[in-house]
Amino acid sequence: MPGGLEKTCHQCISKIASNACFVVVLCAFLALPLSMTFIGMKFLEDCPIQPLIPLYLLVGGIVGTLKVSLLLYDSTRMRRLLSKAVVIDDDDDDEYPWRQNAHRYYIHLLLSLFLFLWFILGNYWVFSVYLPDFLPPFQQPQDYCDKTLYLFAVGVLALSHTVLVLLLLCSGCVYLCSRWRLAADED
Repeated sequence: MPGGLEKTCHQCISKIASNACFVVVLCAFLALPLSMTFIGMKFLEDCPIQPLIPLYLLVGGIVGTLKVSLLLYDSTRMRRLLSKAVVIDDDDDDEYPWRQNAHRYYIHLLLSLFLFLWFILGNYWVFSVYLPDFLPPFQQPQDYCDKTLYLFAVGVLALSHTVLVLLLLCSGCVYLCSRWRLAADED
């Protein structure tokens, strides 16, 4: 990545992450993994047809809470640094914090990778038993899944799909705009 583009991306991410609205959105977003954890724990034994659905919610909720908490910590730390008017010199090694704090960067990367793979597994587990019986059938009492648990899992996946599509669209727009801007600068 050219140095100018890297610096521009860093400045853009820094402005977004240090914005108070971003912190509020992260706090609101923390409700989803916490509710996933709660629903997963509450209904852990209530889906014998696919016992991995409550486990998907439980583990995804715990790891998601950890990920959002780390993002909140990083964002508030950046806000604190900016409020102290810390000016980073262009020649300073601290210009790109992810280079200096590589361990934190790799933790975020690993958590994101795990959550993405867990999301794929969750899709398989939830939709492999699409619309199960919500009450235990008399003949086969093991072929059911609690309605609240199942519909919550489907809702979480639908929300995740929506956010993923929006992120891909926004990333594509940013990429196209940056390419267009670079082409305009070269002319």
